[in-house]
Amino acid sequence: MNWVDWVILAVRVVVVFFGLLIAVMLYIWMERKVIADMQTRVGPLRAGPRGILITLADGIKLFFKEGITPTNADRIVFEIAPILAMFPAFLAFAVIPFGTHVTLFGRVIQFQLADLNIGLLWILAMTSVGVYGVVLAGWSSGSNYPLLGSIRSTAQMISYEVGMGLSLVAVLMYTGTLRMSGIVAYQATHVWNIVPQFPAFVVFMICALAEVNRPPFDLAEAETELVAGFHTEYSGIKFAMFYLGEYVNTVTVSSIAVTLFLGGWRGPHPGWALWLWPLLWFLFKLTAVIYVLILVRGTLPRLRYDRLMNFGWKVLIPFGLFWVLATGAIIVFPDRYGRVRGTLIAASVILGVGLIASLIIPVMQGSPSEVSS
Repeated sequence: MNWVDWVILAVRVVVVFFGLLIAVMLYIWMERKVIADMQTRVGPLRAGPRGILITLADGIKLFFKEGITPTNADRIVFEIAPILAMFPAFLAFAVIPFGTHVTLFGRVIQFQLADLNIGLLWILAMTSVGVYGVVLAGWSSGSNYPLLGSIRSTAQMISYEVGMGLSLVAVLMYTGTLRMSGIVAYQATHVWNIVPQFPAFVVFMICALAEVNRPPFDLAEAETELVAGFHTEYSGIKFAMFYLGEYVNTVTVSSIAVTLFLGGWRGPHPGWALWLWPLLWFLFKLTAVIYVLILVRGTLPRLRYDRLMNFGWKVLIPFGLFWVLATGAIIVFPDRYGRVRGTLIAASVILGVGLIASLIIPVMQGSPSEVSS
C-alpha cells in the first residue's frame, strides 16, 4: 500500500467512526420516542426539531461535567476501563459490509473497512473483549456495588457467550465461510439465512440482548439492587463513554444480525445510483432490528439474576448444541443418501434429538423452589 491508500483507509475509518456516532444519536432519540409512544407520552421535544438533538445535548452536558475519582479507586485502571468498554464495539464493526463500493478518483472504495477471511472469529473476539471494560470498572472503583455489578457481568458473559458462539457455528456450517462478505454473497443465491437458520437467529438475538446489557438482561446495572451497577462511581465524560459503548455495541450486534441472517445490504433497486441503494437497504434492515430491540426493552421486565443463569446454561447452550447437530444433519444426509431419503433421515434425527432434549431439559432445570434457592 502506498501513501494514497493509507490516506483513503484513514478517511474511511473516520467516516465510519462518525457514522456510528450519528447512528447512535438517532437511535437513542428513536428509542426515547418509541418507548414514550408505548407509554402514551410525548418524549423529547426541546432540543432540535422534535427533540432529535437531545442525545447531542446530553453528550455536551456530560463532557463539561466534573469527573470525580473515588479515593479508594485504582486510578490507572479506573481511567482505562471506559475506553476498553467502548472501542471493541467499533472494532467489531470493521468487518461488517454495509454496501457495495464506490469509485472515486479512479480507485474502488469498498463499503467495508476490512474483509477478513476470519470475520466471524473477529466478531466473537471483539464482543468477548468488551466485557473486560465492565469488569475492570467495577473492580477498580473501590466500592461494593460496582464490584457486584462487574461480577454479574462476568457470570452473564460466560452463560450467553457459548450460546452465541453455537448460533454462529450453525451459520458457518450452513454457509461454509467465515468471511462476512461471503455470507452475504451466499444469501444472494439462496434464501436469507433467517429462514433455514431461524432457531440460530432467535438464540443469537437473545444472546445479543445479554451482550449489550439491555433489558431484560441489564443485570450488571440493576438500579433497584446495585444503585447503578458497575458504573456507579463514574461521572462526566467517563460515564458518557460507557453510555456510548453500550449503544454502539447495540448498533454493532444489530448489524451482525442483518449481515448473518437478513441478507446484509442486498435488496431490490431501481437500476440507478447502484452504490446508494445497498446502503439504504442495510440501514432499513438495521433500523428494523433495532426497533425490535426497543420493543423488547419496553415490554419485558428485568429477569432475576439466577433465572438468567439458569436459562443460559440449561436452555440456550443445550439448544445451541442441538441446532448445530441438526444443521450438520441437514447438510450431510441429503448429499450422502439422496435429497428425499436424506431429508427424511435428517428430519428423523432432528425430531429424535428434540424429543430427548424436551424430556431432559425439564429434569435439568428442577423445580422453581430449587432454582430460587
